[in-house]
Amino acid sequence: MKTISIVNHKGGCGKTTTAINISAAFAALGYRVLLIDLDPQSHATIGLGIDPDSFDRTIYNAITDGRVHISEVITRTAIEGLDLAPSNIFLASAEIELSETSGRLLHLTGALTRVADEYDLCVIDCPPALGLLTLNALVASTGVIAPVQVHYYPLEGLKQLLKATAYLRKRFHPCSVEVLGLLLTFVQERTSLSKQIQRQTRELFGNLVFDTVIHTNVRLIEAPSAGESVLTYAPDSRAAADYSLLADEAIAHLASISKESTLAPVQSQRRERQPSRWPTTHRPAQPTTARISTPRPPRQQGFAEKTRDKHAT
Repeated sequence: MKTISIVNHKGGCGKTTTAINISAAFAALGYRVLLIDLDPQSHATIGLGIDPDSFDRTIYNAITDGRVHISEVITRTAIEGLDLAPSNIFLASAEIELSETSGRLLHLTGALTRVADEYDLCVIDCPPALGLLTLNALVASTGVIAPVQVHYYPLEGLKQLLKATAYLRKRFHPCSVEVLGLLLTFVQERTSLSKQIQRQTRELFGNLVFDTVIHTNVRLIEAPSAGESVLTYAPDSRAAADYSLLADEAIAHLASISKESTLAPVQSQRRERQPSRWPTTHRPAQPTTARISTPRPPRQQGFAEKTRDKHAT
């Protein structure tokens, strides 16, 4: 099992959005995927339409109590091939509890070892801080994706993240975490500032920056309130195409650092993705043809929608 942490200690850069949607894109390719919600805010859990308060045990129990097997907290999602280790507010106390234990940076590694043969890929949604939870994720990871909002301030924090991964790789054995890439998010091709920061980021970090970027898209904003990934909520949207391309590029990077020619899913048949209506290179800022509307089956309200409606009444 290869493990990818989605990390940036600055909030609001698209970590949870990326964790949910790249997990869904991996699952669409036929990989068996485990998404770990390692943020006490539980946004990855909520974003998949699941109530974080409905669980007696969560990832908190799996990393703080050695008697709890992580398989006891994993739950299925509505997306085929994607399972979730949920979190809730109790995870906030894990930082204090872990700080008082020996091997405090190895608890998540130990938990994931127990299910390593059951999944091809694990994606970890990290909290916006370089605390013990994030450090546990980094030590357990094969690679790191760092979403970077296309603004000036987020660029400053990247140096600390790169230093942290280098330190952990030297300090902990067998930690071999590598930075898979920096992912530019909230990209607006029509603004000169966005283009300028994209250019400066690529000049500064070179090949560390993914070719794929995530464009600002209204469907991407709507999907969490429906409790869905954008790939299921709006499969024809530009955001869905962006994350599908990102999944392909991330798989290639994983294979590269793992010294493997390909990273094939373990299951017998890889599902082919339906071709996107967006070109794979030099995608236009707006579609050149009218949007083709396809009827979607009725769906249940997501957790966020139910909560909103309850307060409205």
